[in-house]
Amino acid sequence: MLKFIIGRIKSIGYAFKGAYLLITTEASIKVQFFIGVLVTIAGFYYDISSTEWILQILTIALIISIEGLNTAVEEIADFIHPDHHTKIGLIKDLAAGAVFITAVAAIIVGCIIYIPKIF
Repeated sequence: MLKFIIGRIKSIGYAFKGAYLLITTEASIKVQFFIGVLVTIAGFYYDISSTEWILQILTIALIISIEGLNTAVEEIADFIHPDHHTKIGLIKDLAAGAVFITAVAAIIVGCIIYIPKIF
């Protein structure tokens, strides 16, 4: 039992390290994090509802998470095949496409929440 608990604590430490590295080293994550901070401030300013907060928090978490996965895919692809390769390019494009789809969804969620409050 103690070994299990120690293992979980170590896992949490690795997760914090990964999140810290993403936020402090990856330009795309920094941008998404900054946007997340801005819409959080907007949420307080416009006094959004509990449901809107839930949607906003989940959307911010989703976009940052997908960006993190995209970064991981790019890192492993570059590690496996550092030179340009058509298949590696396709894999990276697919991962970037997932980020794009999530970003579009995040913009739509933001518009649904904030356009009625601004106008």
